[in-house]
Amino acid sequence: MCVALLGAGACGGGDEKKVKKKDDKVEAVAQTKAPTAPEDNAPKTSKAVVAVEPKDGATEVRTEGVLKVSATAGKLTQVTVTGSQGGKPVEGTISPDGAGWTPTAALQTGTKYSVSATATDAAGLVSALQSSFTTLTPANTNYGVFNIDANETYGVGMIVSIEFTKPVKDKTVVNQSVTVTADPAVDVKGHWFGNQRLDFRPEQYWKPGTKVTLHLNLDGKQLSPGVYGQQKKDVTFIVGRAQTSVADNSAHTLTVTRDGALLKKLPASLGDDENTTYNGKMTIMSKEATVHMTSQSVGLAKGVYDIPDVPHGMRLSVTGTYVHGNYWRDPPPFGKENTSHGCVSLQDVKGGGDPSMNAAWFYKESLIGDVVEVIHSPDKVIAPDNGWSGWSMDWAGWTAS
Repeated sequence: MCVALLGAGACGGGDEKKVKKKDDKVEAVAQTKAPTAPEDNAPKTSKAVVAVEPKDGATEVRTEGVLKVSATAGKLTQVTVTGSQGGKPVEGTISPDGAGWTPTAALQTGTKYSVSATATDAAGLVSALQSSFTTLTPANTNYGVFNIDANETYGVGMIVSIEFTKPVKDKTVVNQSVTVTADPAVDVKGHWFGNQRLDFRPEQYWKPGTKVTLHLNLDGKQLSPGVYGQQKKDVTFIVGRAQTSVADNSAHTLTVTRDGALLKKLPASLGDDENTTYNGKMTIMSKEATVHMTSQSVGLAKGVYDIPDVPHGMRLSVTGTYVHGNYWRDPPPFGKENTSHGCVSLQDVKGGGDPSMNAAWFYKESLIGDVVEVIHSPDKVIAPDNGWSGWSMDWAGWTAS
């Protein structure tokens, strides 16, 4: 019995030793085959770092002088900034050393912008960054109210006039942001009247067929401290045939010329001795089939005249100068004497319904933007800011402001 037990014990001891050798062998094999990652297979990261100011998610961001994209330990290769209002990406330039990017113009107000930028380090590895921010919605704004409509046809004397709703402190900003161009090209200059009105014209009348475009790029521009523009648009009009007229105070006539040829000479009546007509070149500002004219509207005493249905009115000045029809004078003074209160009047009928009347003919043949020049009047030359009368100012004076 004892021998059997010893043998059993001996057999058990031998098996344990054999298993242990197996385990040692397995462990050794495992240590031999364990993978080791070579250093040249480790993930590589670009050393270039892209940064955007303002910070991601910023709001009420100023439209100028804030947006900057930069790169350190590398060079910028691409920067794209787009606004939520659509349109083209914001124009900008990467510096020659690739370290920075800045926009070339002001951003629009109240707009969310997205920025995407990439940079490359010396090893050619690329780093990228996306960011977004929203520009301020200004509490104080200033708008330019202009006198032209898109795709309309105007006369050769049309002056582009812009009246700002608030005074402009920084005229330099407006001069850079508001321009007028022409096709065919001609030099067009702006002239300030005070700090709220800016008019544009060429040295000579526009040529027929010219396409004239007003470019308003005021959105985001600070026109006065804390006051921003919000307009960004182009407005184009066409110049029609070349028609100008001369009202001769001494001859009592209105001579109409078109494309260099005499079209018609009309008998007229201008301002009387006490209510003279301005001299100078005036531009037709509006055409009104019927005008209610009162003496107090031109600074005269109430009750001197009150005519509710003056036919075929064409305004020449803010202060009330018109070319208009006259049906109430008897006998008719046209071509004989001056009897008006400062206007140029032509023969007409009550209601203006007779197309054979001179006032009806001139009304039909005229465009807003045609020039009517008054000569030989004892009055002074009309002020260039009274209506669109800038043609009464010489070019040297016009370009001086």
